[in-house]
Amino acid sequence: MEIERKYLIRQLPFSPESYPFHLIQQAYLNTDPVIRIRREDNSYYLTYKSKGLMVREEYNLPLSREGYEHLRPKADGNIISKKRYLIPITDTALKVELDIFDAPFAPLMIAEVEFPDVETANAFTPLDWFQEDVTNNPEYHNSNLSKRIFQP
Repeated sequence: MEIERKYLIRQLPFSPESYPFHLIQQAYLNTDPVIRIRREDNSYYLTYKSKGLMVREEYNLPLSREGYEHLRPKADGNIISKKRYLIPITDTALKVELDIFDAPFAPLMIAEVEFPDVETANAFTPLDWFQEDVTNNPEYHNSNLSKRIFQP
């Protein structure tokens, strides 16, 4: 089960470079239901996500590099590349996963916070540097971003 809230970030009041990060590339084989392949640094996954906005089922299966490379050309839409910074939230067990997207999505930045339960998610007070709460806006799901059309 994945329980997360998402926020747009327009400007960071700090440099994220001092935090650990992952380089992520992901592509979508299907968007309803979501079936995604992901390279995260040197690890590879096949992911299924159910419908939903803040709460949904998520299953990650390990995938070999060869399997990822085989499936990637079969993906629809844009391949999403981003740098994900892992930023702890002071005095909690929570962390911000700050995604800074590469072209053609740049300068898009989205902060995600995952929660152990719905009650904690609903009680969460956004950090000062979070802007618009887009948790319930499906436009900001990566699966929908992958379908976005960019004009040359």
